[in-house]
Amino acid sequence: MPTAIVTGASQGIGKAVALRLAQDGFDIALNDMATSRAGLESVGAEIISLGRRAIITTGDVSQEQDVQRIVDDAVANLGELNVMVANAGIMRMAGLLELTVEDFDRVQAVNVRGVFLCYQKAAAQMIKQGKGGRIIGACSISGYRPQPAALAYGVSKFAVRGLTQAAAQDIAKHNITVNAYCPGIVKTAMWDHIDSVFAKKLNVPPGFAFEKSVAERSAMGKPSSPEDIAGCVSFLAGKDAAMITGQSLIIDGGIQFS
Repeated sequence: MPTAIVTGASQGIGKAVALRLAQDGFDIALNDMATSRAGLESVGAEIISLGRRAIITTGDVSQEQDVQRIVDDAVANLGELNVMVANAGIMRMAGLLELTVEDFDRVQAVNVRGVFLCYQKAAAQMIKQGKGGRIIGACSISGYRPQPAALAYGVSKFAVRGLTQAAAQDIAKHNITVNAYCPGIVKTAMWDHIDSVFAKKLNVPPGFAFEKSVAERSAMGKPSSPEDIAGCVSFLAGKDAAMITGQSLIIDGGIQFS
């Protein structure tokens, strides 16, 4: 049976992606930080209830040895690796003058180096298997138009777009596609973080930033759900996307037009 790794899978978009791929027939290696193990176990139980296999492999995607172990765990326990979903990411709410060097570096480490390592280690395993594969990364509409209040995050997502294009060209000869998905406004823990920052800065109630962004920016007039994003990942991982590579697909209800 085909196997997928999903990083950042304990909640939000990562959880929705893992469950959707399980519904599509994949066995899933679930990754997140060790502190999120309870969430991973809950997702794993849901996957098993769907009749698929699931394993938990904790680790920090910004660390090379951890990412290699995640790939090795997936192959050892599930047989091979067919799809890598490099979903894990973090955000720090700060503009140019407020952002610390430490926070800038940490965002790049997780959101850029982490995606790079997932792409690299997954590609090496897929090439070894000789069957091709699908590599899919987490970008954002901030990778098309960055938001000043989250400068480091926007920079990281621009980098993911470039990395995705370069990697796609590099490994296409091995029948491996590399694409990314670009969510807009999705009600997740990341948006809860954005709301909490704006609530303190502007003395507004929680949820204000989310609701205002939806009302002012979305042509559809509603936020995306984690399941909407998972649907895009499902398509990119499936047979109908065999000739799509190097793309960063926007799923945002009509906010950013490329």
